[in-house]
Amino acid sequence: MTDTNNKPLILVTNDDGVNARGIKALYEMVKGFGEIYIVAPNRANSGKSNSITVEVPIRIRKIRDEEDLKVFSCKGTPVDCVKLALNKIVPRQPDFVVSGINHGANTSVSVLYSGTMGATIEGCLAGIPSLGFSVDSFESKVDFSQCVKYGRKIFENVVKNGLPKSICLNVNFPKGDIKGVRVCRQADGMWKEEFDHRTDPFGGDYYWLTGHFKNAEPHAEDTDESAIRNGYASVVPTQIDMTAHHVLENLKNWDYEVLD
Repeated sequence: MTDTNNKPLILVTNDDGVNARGIKALYEMVKGFGEIYIVAPNRANSGKSNSITVEVPIRIRKIRDEEDLKVFSCKGTPVDCVKLALNKIVPRQPDFVVSGINHGANTSVSVLYSGTMGATIEGCLAGIPSLGFSVDSFESKVDFSQCVKYGRKIFENVVKNGLPKSICLNVNFPKGDIKGVRVCRQADGMWKEEFDHRTDPFGGDYYWLTGHFKNAEPHAEDTDESAIRNGYASVVPTQIDMTAHHVLENLKNWDYEVLD
């Protein structure tokens, strides 16, 4: 696929941990495209978004060293893994960063909480074409074979066409058979959070976060939620710039004068 003397370098990470089945499936997805470095958390780090470790040292160890494959376990967040990899581990700037395959969809506002997408966005911030992959299932033995097949085709397109500056891809797969791929927008929705109140054996109170996702536009057909609910993989171009450009001119017309 590529000149063996000039292989692309691919950085692979996730938020479910270096031993997760999803990251092994992701490796199979990009295997053969180049030299692969896997740098992933030593344990699950779901919901860590763009968090970084600043108060304690970050420890890392190499757990596999083969031709075209190096694997490192990192005692840090997904973003820690990308930052450390780019600064201290990989021999040069990676050509691609891929994250996942996450157990659980990262559609709609979940992109803001996702450690999978946090790592993807970190790669994008470094100017590297980056993709995050998730599947709409929390089952430990979910079948990733369809995800690998369709994800490989999506990745091939990025290899061929690249991505615009400051744009990464948020890819979500439905559970089971996949009918095809839809390029779409992020659904409007939110998590309706609840806290389960419990008491420990010592009489102390604690709370366990629960809740459910509320889709604000369940009948819209052009969203990532609609795509995966109808059996399609969703591809959402996601940008770094969070400025609401359409509101700028209105805000400029506000009165900002401060009177003594």
